[in-house]
Amino acid sequence: MSKKNKQGLTRRQFVKVTGTGALAAGVGANFLFPARAAAQQKTLRIIQWSHFVPGYDKWFDNTYTKEWGAKNNTNVVVDHISIPEINARAASEVAAKKGHDLFMFLSPPAAYEKQVIDHSEIYQTVEKKHGKKIDLAHKSTYNPKTKKYFAFSDSYVPDPGNYRKDLWEKVGFPNGPDTWDDLRIGGKKIKDSVGNPVGIGLSQELDTNMAVRALLWSYGGSEQDEAGNVTINSKQTLEAIKYMRAMFKECMTPEVFTWDPSSNNRGILAGKLSFVANAISVTRTAEKDNPEMSKNIQVAQALKGPARRIAAEHVMDCYAIWNFAENQEGAKQFLVDYIDNFPAAFKASEFYNFPSFPSTVPDIKALLANDPKAVPNDKYKVLSNVLDWATNVGYPGYATAGIDEVFNTFVLPTMFARAARDEVTPEEAVKTAEAEIKRIFAKWK
Repeated sequence: MSKKNKQGLTRRQFVKVTGTGALAAGVGANFLFPARAAAQQKTLRIIQWSHFVPGYDKWFDNTYTKEWGAKNNTNVVVDHISIPEINARAASEVAAKKGHDLFMFLSPPAAYEKQVIDHSEIYQTVEKKHGKKIDLAHKSTYNPKTKKYFAFSDSYVPDPGNYRKDLWEKVGFPNGPDTWDDLRIGGKKIKDSVGNPVGIGLSQELDTNMAVRALLWSYGGSEQDEAGNVTINSKQTLEAIKYMRAMFKECMTPEVFTWDPSSNNRGILAGKLSFVANAISVTRTAEKDNPEMSKNIQVAQALKGPARRIAAEHVMDCYAIWNFAENQEGAKQFLVDYIDNFPAAFKASEFYNFPSFPSTVPDIKALLANDPKAVPNDKYKVLSNVLDWATNVGYPGYATAGIDEVFNTFVLPTMFARAARDEVTPEEAVKTAEAEIKRIFAKWK
């Protein structure tokens, strides 16, 4: 009787299985022990939006995650979805208690605090190596009442103005509008003379959510105060609504009521708009697809209002790990390692994703001041002081669960849009919004 090895194979079978054919095919160990090989390799599932800078997704999917997976013996699966799909997909995974290990949101997901782990450990590990996170990241992912971090922010995206320099020069603003009053005055002159309207959305989508908050805060209004009390019904809010109503009538067109998150991009790149509040995906796209238009589209810092110069971040990258995720430890390690590699991420995003840990890109000002793709090369220098005017959703307080719901049910865009359309008076629009915000806040207390 032939002797058997430990795997239960006869010597002849063993030689046959491990012959030159199998080795040449590179399947030796896996061929012999498929169950053991499968058990050794883990899987990490990540879901995030389809980035507006395609080069970033190419780097993330095909370079970074592949290298990280090889080093950590992990099969990294990355799924991409569009911005409007994010909230529905998150709700679906929570309902099923099954889904991805890392779920990326583009605004603070405070409403899911009970469904996620505490991300404090990740922040603590990263901070030991890279220093403190920015306050914007802290206020966007932390609940001061429960002392829990409900997400981890690797980066944020500035929300500057993108303006047509050739059009604004003709009406006396060679550097574009600097204030909200400039936008209304110059925007009207441009629309009256050449027909190009201002492109500020008034629909239920992400860019509108950010733009109307910038306007509200710059006038001194807010949804809540620092303590989380509802403060939307104020003289400052009314003034901001009256401004938007007048600007719509003088400088805009009705299409803004049906915009999606890329409508303002498409509009200014097609030469139809004079100004949009958007990230630099606008100018990056122009640099690739329409270099001549790129020279005309310049970048300005957030507009100044009667109270302050301020804007929401355009996108707040917030990674959340579900408490039902199958590979929680792998997800934690991925985020820690990703911050180590953030310099590459910043460059792959073409300066779109700004670091939540500033020390990871210490030369950011030099990079912004001398970009060979930009015309002029220092086009993006205006973003060097972005933390002086960018703030979190929920300002001047934290991004709470109540704020999360107000944000994702588009209470503020609806308030501004109804008044702009003359469906209700500004006063009625504010009272309706106040009642809705109070109802939502009460539900989350």
